[in-house]
Formats: sequence, C-alpha cells, structure tokens
Amino acid sequence: MKQRRTDLAMEGRELWQEGAGETTRLPGVEAHEGEREGLSVTIIRVLDQEGAQALGKPIGCYVTLTMDGLANRTEGVFGRSARAVAGELTSLMGEVPADGLVLVAGLGNRAITPDAIGPKVHEHTLVTRHLVEQMPEHFGHLRPVASLAAEVLGNTGVESGEVVRAVCDKLHPACVIAVDALASRSLERLCRTVQLADTGIAPGSGVGNHRFRLDRESLGVPVIALGVPTVVEGATLAADLLGTDELPQLGQGQDLFVTPKDIDSQVADLAKVIGYGISMALQPGLTVEELDLLLS
Repeated sequence: MKQRRTDLAMEGRELWQEGAGETTRLPGVEAHEGEREGLSVTIIRVLDQEGAQALGKPIGCYVTLTMDGLANRTEGVFGRSARAVAGELTSLMGEVPADGLVLVAGLGNRAITPDAIGPKVHEHTLVTRHLVEQMPEHFGHLRPVASLAAEVLGNTGVESGEVVRAVCDKLHPACVIAVDALASRSLERLCRTVQLADTGIAPGSGVGNHRFRLDRESLGVPVIALGVPTVVEGATLAADLLGTDELPQLGQGQDLFVTPKDIDSQVADLAKVIGYGISMALQPGLTVEELDLLLS
C-alpha cells in the first residue's frame, strides 16, 4: 500500500501509530510535548536504525513548532513565533562555536509561491560576514553570517546542493542552516508549523523531487534544516477526506498538490518569522524591533 506523503516527523509518527495502534510504542523513537513562547512544541528523537527505518527519517532530532495565531495575526504572535524559532534553533546548534561563521541557504524557486520559502527567508536574514571582516572595530561583536538563495536546477543548470557545497568549500562555515518548503499530510498544518532538524535536508523533497542531500556527510559541517509545509499531496488529502487507509487512484491527477488560496501572504509572513528567528539565534540579544531597523 502506498504511504501517505509527509515530511514532518511528528506526522510520520502519527501514521505509524494509526497503523499499529495508539498504545503501541514506536521502536527506536522518543516523543515529547512542550511549549515555548506560548507555542506548542513537539520533539521527536530518532535514536537508532530501527527507529529510522520505522519512521523513514535519519537518526536525529526533529522539532515541530505550531504557530496557530500567525495566520490570524494575533497580537504579539510574530515576536513570540520568531523567538520560539530562535530558541529551538539555538538548542540544535549546541556544538557550533559561538563565533563560528554560519551559512544560511534558502532553497527553492522564488517564482513558484509554495516553493519560495527559502529565497524569501534569505531576504529577511541579517548578513554580517562582510561587516565583521571589514569593520571589526564596529561589528566584531557579531557572529559572521553569510546567506544565499540557491535557486533550482531548472533555472540555473546547477543543483542547489552543488551551489551550497561550492560556497562551503570557499567559506568553510562552522554550520549550515538550510531552509526549504515541505509537504504535510494535513491541511490543518499547512503554513502553521515549522520543523527544525539536525539531520540536514534533501532539496525538493516536499514534492518528491529529491536532489543532492545537504547534511554533515556531504558538506563536512553540521547542517540544520528548517522547513515549512506548504503543500499536501492530492492523493493523501483525498484519502484523509474519504476516511480510507489506501490512497485513491487519481489518474492524471496523481501528481496533484494542494496549497492554500492565500499562500502568497502566508509564505511572506512565515519567511519573515523564520528569517528573524534565524537572525535572533545567530545574534543573541537582538530584538525584533532592532532587526526591523537593520533589515529595512
């Protein structure tokens, strides 16, 4: 039976439990629920190869933040969401030197709105490498940060992973933060969740278009992935709506993906939250208001 498509570790765990029974323990996997800045946090840890095979995810830590109030622009939710992203990202960067260069790689195609999260995050990331190197007397207290929008093979003729690896070979960062769009199994989680993982990412995985994987093995440095689910596979959505276990045959619609009608505004909001969250994690002490001034 074809499996429902999802890139979220928490949904992978849910699907496994739906098949095995709610009370059955998923081997090699730990799950914890918590809260940060008033937002729900789910932490999934894949502990060994048995857990990796059962969940279909590499060994590592997966953190999912749920931002229920962002779409409704609830008062104060932007700042709380950015600080929550910063806090969880800081936790995953525990082994990275505090003054080490970090490369932020925005993956995806800016011309296709559901896939534009990465390039738009690039626009909201505070870059400091040039300032730290050229004017250390004024900016030496900042962490050096470089950022790029890697774009896609169809636009450049170059794999985004090859671009990131080439830049890593030149700059020798202490860490890479890769941002990309993901797929969810649920309409309710579209543009309402952010997944952070210390396992790296495969560009294009959200739409089943797997490319050169960005991880410690391929780049030689820790790679932290941030992803936002912006699409649901049509067959997965149909199965959920019909309440069936088996994915329906959609014929010519088998490659159909569904996205919210206001995806443009939601992607813009989430890209700013993630960009500010990354910047606040890399430059502790900066506030949302200060980033507004620095990035305007």
